[in-house]
Amino acid sequence: MSDLPDRSRRTFLSALPTLTVGLAAPARAADTPARQPRWGMLVDTRRCIACQACTMACAMENATPEGAFRTVVATYAVSDADGSTGLSVVPRLCNHCAQPPCVDVCPVGATFKHGDGSVLVDGERCVGCAYCVQACPYDARFINHATGKADKCTFCHHRLEAGLLPACVETCVGGARIFGNLGAPDSEISRRLKAAGASLRVLKPEAGTAPNVFYIGLDDALTGHVAGVSAADLMWRPDHHGG
Repeated sequence: MSDLPDRSRRTFLSALPTLTVGLAAPARAADTPARQPRWGMLVDTRRCIACQACTMACAMENATPEGAFRTVVATYAVSDADGSTGLSVVPRLCNHCAQPPCVDVCPVGATFKHGDGSVLVDGERCVGCAYCVQACPYDARFINHATGKADKCTFCHHRLEAGLLPACVETCVGGARIFGNLGAPDSEISRRLKAAGASLRVLKPEAGTAPNVFYIGLDDALTGHVAGVSAADLMWRPDHHGG
């Protein structure tokens, strides 16, 4: 079995002395860039087996309401040139864009860009207007029906502040999710991005949001798609099976 998940964890933890310094200070624009990480994620779809471990780990870690998910694994039927059809998977989450449209449309400033690159929601400010939900080109936001607030992936920001990996990365059995500091040339994610070269993809590049979530092995036909059947929708649930 591949040791990629363990190596990713070791690489991440080895950087903690530097990361902790940057995260300990309040997130302000004046923070020294050299001391502030810039988080990003690389998803290798070739390693994703649609096991839903990431979906469930995220739901449990962040206590999302039943039927609401911050990350999902969408599945698609894709045909090649000779007419053969196969299944392709696209793990999806908030893309934590460098140019996030959700920030601009928020009338109360509840959605904001953190100094480490994460796009977050201030629950105390959010009024649940759903403007940000409509503005997101990746369909990565929803209104949490338990709180009435906008909800989304935060890269498990509370875990990052404790020196831990996001829950979805920690539980990925295939090592399909690589997380780290995009601002560090020697980080594992930076090395992987460089090695990927022309095979690197992002979702909806035409949106011009400069995502910080990247893909390897993504079928070209799927770069403009974010809908699709979620692996979470295919899971057995008592309410769907009379149990």
